[in-house]
Amino acid sequence: MPRFDALLSSWWTWLAERLRWTAIRDRLDRLPWAQTRAGIARIWSRLDAWLRGLPWAAMRESLNRLASELPVYAGRLSPYVRLMRWHQPIGIWLLLWPTLWGLWIASEGQPDEWVLFVFVLGTIMLRSAGCIINDFADRKIDPLVGRTADRPLATGEVTAGAALTLFGALMLIGLGLVLTLNALTLQLAVIGAVIAVVYPFTKRFIATPQFVLGIAFAWGVPMAFAAQLGTVPRLGWLLFLAAVIWGIVYDTQYAMADREDDLKAGVRSTAILFGELDRALVGGLQVLFFLALLFAGVGADLGIWYYGGIGLAAALALYQQYLIGERQAEHCLRAFMSNAWLGGWVFAGIMLDYLFR
Repeated sequence: MPRFDALLSSWWTWLAERLRWTAIRDRLDRLPWAQTRAGIARIWSRLDAWLRGLPWAAMRESLNRLASELPVYAGRLSPYVRLMRWHQPIGIWLLLWPTLWGLWIASEGQPDEWVLFVFVLGTIMLRSAGCIINDFADRKIDPLVGRTADRPLATGEVTAGAALTLFGALMLIGLGLVLTLNALTLQLAVIGAVIAVVYPFTKRFIATPQFVLGIAFAWGVPMAFAAQLGTVPRLGWLLFLAAVIWGIVYDTQYAMADREDDLKAGVRSTAILFGELDRALVGGLQVLFFLALLFAGVGADLGIWYYGGIGLAAALALYQQYLIGERQAEHCLRAFMSNAWLGGWVFAGIMLDYLFR
């Protein structure tokens, strides 16, 4: 005990010397407390007078009127919000994560602020526009599928003309954003827009529309490298390949949930093409996805934080295999939804690795 008391005393003495308690106490004593209190009292008096002078009755009436009109306004707006799927942000995350992977690696953890803003807002615009053109293409098929029967175009809440008008407006906003970036990014953006428009119609003509969707959702990766570096190196294309494979994985999981309805509606998918081999397909693609991410990590000279994020994402991929094991529609949909976390773990690993170098 004496030895412990001596050690504790020495620590306390060392801490007191470092903090300089006496000097701090002297400074506090010298503070003009009376003047400070008087200043605070003056500020409070002015604030109180200003608050009392506000037209509270008129404001209360305006708020009551707004509260009564808001449900009507929300009712008018709701079909368009649902048309753009803002109430289901999973698609935004799936489109945004690969883009952020590319931006952070291309900039070595320090993306240009304007480029970051353009890509985040552009992702929201493109995903919203993609949902509209997808529902426009499927407006006669969606009523036949239980999960999509209540979509605004399927129910007639929104007309085809209104949907196309909103689609055009969103694409123009996206074009305006990308025009602030370099020429290569603009060229890639035009290609990406074409792919996004073509994708919904491929479900009628090819057996693997998930491949086209994978390209569309991964296209932000080469665009991110082009915006940051003015070129797309091999590392950028490798990361793009990883994102394409990931897109095929999660859209196959999504298609597994709709397999029976898609068969009735005549829609094609990898889930239908591979039948009983769908789990093996998803598993094999997941292995390729993580191999591509590992090679990308080596190419970008990433470290332990990155591989930790990859490890967490891999654990989630194993859980997805468990979820789709019985091929129950609800569980397949849960596996699909969990990809928002999987992409987030990969990004967290990239961000932390650059942050703690």
